[in-house]
Amino acid sequence: MIKTSPNKKLLSLKRQPLILVIFSSLSFLLILFRLIFLQLLNYESFKKMSDENRIRLIASQPIRGKILDKNGYVLADSRVKYSLIVKPQSVIKSNWEKHKLSVSTLLNIDSNEIQKKYSDGLKNQKLSVSILDDLDVEQLIKFKENENNLVSFEIATKLIRNYPYKSLAAHVIGYTQPITESEFKFLSKKGYKLNDLIGRTGIEYVHEEFIRGEWGGEMVEVNSLGKFQRSLGTRPPVQGNDIELTIDLNLQLVAEEALKDKKAGAIIVMDPRDGAIRAMASKPNFDLNFFSKDFKPEKEYNNLFNSPNKPLFNRALNAYDPGSVWKIVTALAGLESGKFPRETVLETKPCITYGSQCFREHNDLGFGVIGYEDALRVSSNTFFYQIGHGVGVDEIHKVSRKLGFNSLSGIEISEQENIGLVASSEWAREGRGWGQPGRTPWVPEDIASMSIGQFVVQVTPIQLARAYAAIANGGYLVTPYLTKKDGKDFSDKRRIKIEIDPENIQLIKSGLRKVVESGTGVSMNYGVSNLPPVSGKTGTAEDGEGGLDHAWFICFTPSENSELLVVAFAQNTPGGGSVHALPMAREILKVWNEKK
Repeated sequence: MIKTSPNKKLLSLKRQPLILVIFSSLSFLLILFRLIFLQLLNYESFKKMSDENRIRLIASQPIRGKILDKNGYVLADSRVKYSLIVKPQSVIKSNWEKHKLSVSTLLNIDSNEIQKKYSDGLKNQKLSVSILDDLDVEQLIKFKENENNLVSFEIATKLIRNYPYKSLAAHVIGYTQPITESEFKFLSKKGYKLNDLIGRTGIEYVHEEFIRGEWGGEMVEVNSLGKFQRSLGTRPPVQGNDIELTIDLNLQLVAEEALKDKKAGAIIVMDPRDGAIRAMASKPNFDLNFFSKDFKPEKEYNNLFNSPNKPLFNRALNAYDPGSVWKIVTALAGLESGKFPRETVLETKPCITYGSQCFREHNDLGFGVIGYEDALRVSSNTFFYQIGHGVGVDEIHKVSRKLGFNSLSGIEISEQENIGLVASSEWAREGRGWGQPGRTPWVPEDIASMSIGQFVVQVTPIQLARAYAAIANGGYLVTPYLTKKDGKDFSDKRRIKIEIDPENIQLIKSGLRKVVESGTGVSMNYGVSNLPPVSGKTGTAEDGEGGLDHAWFICFTPSENSELLVVAFAQNTPGGGSVHALPMAREILKVWNEKK
C-alpha cells in the first residue's frame, strides 16, 4: 500500500482555493459574455421575438386603387363586404348570453351556432371569430340601429375587388387572386398577408405595386398564455393609387357590342399619332367578378379555365394569318428594294404557277395591267405574287421588321402577347421551328404565300395596328400603351422614325384611300354620313391551322392628319373582311365621330 506524504497533502489543500477561484472566474466570464450577447449584440432580435410573443396584429385590409378610363369612369374599384364578428377574449361574460340571444333574434341566426363559434374561439385563443359573412343591407342597418345594446359583437369589413362593367375590357384590366402559400414565403417581405390579393393579369398585374396600398390594423397585447390584455392602438391602412387608362369607355362599349355576334375575334382602337389605346376588345371574354367570389362553382370554373374556346386568351395580342392586310408590307418591300419603283405596272392573271401549284387571283380572272394603288384598291393577289417573287423573302422580312413585326409591341400587358412569325431564308434553313437544320429549305410556293400574308406569316392585331399607324402618321413607329402617367401621354418618347422613303409611304397611303373610295372597302360609306375621309384595307385569310377563314379590316381617319385607327378581326368567320370585319370598324367610327 502506497502512502501519501504529509507535504503532498498540504500542497493539495493549498491548491483547492486557487482552482475554485479560477473555476468561478471562468463561470462568471461565460455568464458575462452570454449577457453581453443577449443584451447588447442581439438586443433587437430578442426584443422583436419578445414583442411577437406578447403583441398581436388584427390586420386591416387596404383599399386597392381604382382603375379609370381616360374620362374618369370607374372600370375597377373595391366593394365592401360586411361580416358580423366577435372577439372572444374581449367579451364581458356577464353580458354574453343577453347579447347572443338578441343578435340571434335580430339577424335570424341560430344561437347554438353563435355559441359554438364563440366557444371554439375561446378554446383556440382566437382574437377574432366570424359569426356571419357578407351581411346584406337590411341586416347591416338592423345591427347598426341596435349596436349600443350588442357591444359583444362588431362589424368587420373586407374589401372585394369589383368590376362594374363585368366583362368589359376584361383582358386589359385583368384580375386579382389570393396569393398562395409558396408565394407568401417571399411576398411576406413586401408586406403581403396570407390570402392577400395580388394582380394576376392585365393592368392589375402590371401596376400591382402602384395600386395595391398598405395594410393597417389594431395592435393588441396578450399575456404568456395568449389571452387579450389591452389594445395598443390602431394604424389605418393606406389606400392604393388610382390609375388612369387611355381607354375610352364609349369606344370600348361599342367595340364589345360589335363583337357580340362573332364566334371569336378582336378589335383595337388606337391613336396612330402616339399609340394610345382607346379600346381593346377580345371575344370570347369573361366576367372579372368571378375571381372575387369566395366560392367558385365548378361549372363556371371549367367554362373559364378548361373551355376549348379559351376565353382567357387575348386575341388582340395573339398571332394569326393576316391575309390581304399584309399586302402593304410586300408593296413597301418592292418599292424599297428599287426593283419595283413607284411607276411599276404589272399584268394580273387568273393564276400564276410557283413550284407545283398555280396560285389564283381571287376573282379567277385578273384585273388587267395595274399599278400599286389599284392593286391595293382591288386587292389583287397576282400583282403581289410577282412583287414578292421579284424581291425575295428576305427583303419582305427586312421591311416587316422596320414596321415592328416579329417583335413585341411594347404594350404594358406583354405577358399576354405573342411575338408572331415572319419567315426568312435563315428561318427555313434552321428547320422552320420544328424540323432539323438543312432539311426544310425555302421553296417557291413559300414566296407566293408570304406575299399575300399566308402560312409563313403569323402576326397579331396589335402589330398590324403599329404598321398601319406608321402609314397613317407619315413614317413613325409608335409604341402602343394603355396607361397615362402623371397626366402625360409621352408621345414624343413613343415615336421612332422608320427608315422607309416618305414618298413610298405616301403611295401606300393613296392606295388605301382608294380602297374605301371605290375598292373592296367601299361599303364603309354605306348608311353613314358626315364621316371624315377614311383609308383602309380589307383582308380574308385562310387559317393556317385548318379552320374557317379569318376576316380583317384595318382603317384610319381622317385620311390625312389621322386621329383614329381601327383594327377589326373576326376569327374563323368566312365571307370576307368587307362583309364581317368592316361593319365592326364602321360602328366604332360612327360613335367616335358623334362623340367628337
